[in-house]
Amino acid sequence: MSIYHQQPIGFVSQVTLQVIDLEKSVNFYKNVLRMKVDQHDASTAHLSANGRDTLISLIKLENGVKKQSRRTGLYHLALLLPNRKELGKILQYFIDQKVPLQGASDHGISEAVYLTDPEGNGIEIAADTDPSTWKWVNGQLDVFSDNGPMDVRDVLNHADKEPYLNLHEDTIVGHIHLHGSELKNTRKFYEEGLGMDVVIDLPYQALFFSYGNYHHHLAVNVWNGIGALKPASNSVGLGHFEIVLPIYISMDQIKQNLRKLNFDFKDADHKILTQDPSGNSIVIKK
Repeated sequence: MSIYHQQPIGFVSQVTLQVIDLEKSVNFYKNVLRMKVDQHDASTAHLSANGRDTLISLIKLENGVKKQSRRTGLYHLALLLPNRKELGKILQYFIDQKVPLQGASDHGISEAVYLTDPEGNGIEIAADTDPSTWKWVNGQLDVFSDNGPMDVRDVLNHADKEPYLNLHEDTIVGHIHLHGSELKNTRKFYEEGLGMDVVIDLPYQALFFSYGNYHHHLAVNVWNGIGALKPASNSVGLGHFEIVLPIYISMDQIKQNLRKLNFDFKDADHKILTQDPSGNSIVIKK
């Protein structure tokens, strides 16, 4: 597993999505992405790569409405593969099965392909590059000099003609990328409230946050517009996501930070329930 996605470093562990057609969504994650369905009843489904650790939970909406445009919420969740070979295998499978893709990029820090689930929830499937090649300048990552289209042929060659059968068991949630309504208070919330570092700052566009010098565990953009509204509670999209804190930050410290910054939160079963300034719901735990 990535050293950036286990303690002592903090990370995003899982994401809950709200959907209208639960069976159609389960079919996509099970038969297209080939994830494991660990639990499934009439209202929920829990999906993993290894049969144990839930990465994505699906919640069936009652009287749900389709994903609304120009709202805050999920931009995409990233499933992080353990290596480039696995990325090549799944990319060849997508090509062979004619799975619609929205793009393929080389960010320098990672290579990724993009698609959506049947209800419009964005998914990135990525493999990190060698962290020793990441370019740090004054505590921030340079993601501009190497950013460009993926060398698809080279990635496919790394598959070594091995077939894609299932999502690799070491796949994890690499990061979550959110639509936000503004950036000033967002920075305070994640940086001063949750103790994350800003590692990429795209002025007036987006902020990228991480623990432990990862390229990002979380990002927030304002590409849906400053002042974008929170989606309706019965809208398809993000339910909540979970953050596991680094060992050096206590739950009490988070509560103290949030109180100081006047952000609301609730205690619930050794977890903290809160929302960022754009209304994105978060469960914080150790």
